[in-house]
Amino acid sequence: MVLVVAGLNFAWFWVEAAVALAIGSVALFADSVDFLEDTSINLLIAIALGWGARHRAIAGKVMAGILLVPAAAAVWQAVSKWGDPAPPEATWLVLTAGSAALVNGLCAWLLVRFRHEGGSLSRAAYLSARNDVLVNVAIIAMGGVTVLTDSGWPDIVLGLGIVALGIHAAAEVWEVASEEHLAAKALAGEPLD
Repeated sequence: MVLVVAGLNFAWFWVEAAVALAIGSVALFADSVDFLEDTSINLLIAIALGWGARHRAIAGKVMAGILLVPAAAAVWQAVSKWGDPAPPEATWLVLTAGSAALVNGLCAWLLVRFRHEGGSLSRAAYLSARNDVLVNVAIIAMGGVTVLTDSGWPDIVLGLGIVALGIHAAAEVWEVASEEHLAAKALAGEPLD
């Protein structure tokens, strides 16, 4: 299942990145980078689920770091657009975000039953897909605000909101991975630090 989700995310990364760059959207660009991050998470899950608890916990901490990639991309785009906040083309923005919401919704639906299995890795994949649907809905709403205000600031503000969401998800995954690491040490009879 995670390989299907990885494939969907990789394919949609290219579509969304091309549109984001063409229309100059910070939020859509951050979301496109997030599709690439989701591809990485799901590929790592496909490889790491057969590993022991200790190695899965380490991989979970790596995933927490990977969750910060779209946050960094959004900050970079926001800073580069700060001096000239031209509004992105709203029609393409809304159409692209709407179709991305469908892809992300399908991915979340495919992963929902695995979110409590496989520890931090499965949780990372599910949280990422779920958060992506929320981000896509917010991008659609921001498209409407952009039309009303004819301003690029809603796009920048939403891009920074994506940063906050990415940091929160990374913290959740890190916490679960840390708990798994402690549990693996306890099972091995090692001292808990």
